[in-house]
Amino acid sequence: MKLKTSHILLIAVVGAVLGAAVGLWRGGSSPLLRTEAGQRALQGALSATAPAPPQDLPVARRGETVPTVRLPDLDGATVEVPGAYAGRPLLVNFWASWCGPCIEEMPELNRYAAGQNAGGKAGDGTQVVGIALDDADAVREFLARIPVDYPVLIDRAGPRDSSVQLGNPRGVLPYSVLISADGRLLKQKVGPFQSGEIDGWATERD
Repeated sequence: MKLKTSHILLIAVVGAVLGAAVGLWRGGSSPLLRTEAGQRALQGALSATAPAPPQDLPVARRGETVPTVRLPDLDGATVEVPGAYAGRPLLVNFWASWCGPCIEEMPELNRYAAGQNAGGKAGDGTQVVGIALDDADAVREFLARIPVDYPVLIDRAGPRDSSVQLGNPRGVLPYSVLISADGRLLKQKVGPFQSGEIDGWATERD
């Protein structure tokens, strides 16, 4: 029986997604995934093989205004994203305390966040925000051992979570997005940042 071209392409896409997922879970990141073209290809493949989000769920698309999400911080206060940080570019990083690659990239995120709030950049640099798709107590316990200097919010992983709303239909972690000062989705990244990578990623535009 001959396979149609569309079936062959689907098999290739699924294979690419599985291969990339295995690489991410092992904590590695291929050079291709560190390029914008590679990221676009991976995100396209993930979207093509993901179940459709709920019809009433607003989902961000590149170049468009992101939907508002309201989440609790570690003290239980509700924070509106991106509204609470309006006027500044925003790097949102989705993670979990059980995710090895997420933990490995946290020092890089913390370094970048500190640099964006130092000297003359205070109030103007990119604001880093972590959103943990995790149990709040587990996150508090983790951050008590390995603290970070940027805000951390809490969400529950699922088909309606904030990472899905910001363009992560398969819920792959870690996942990061760059949002402009006026609230538009500029860039997406599946997988961990390598040392020194964020600076270029956050400033380069397509």
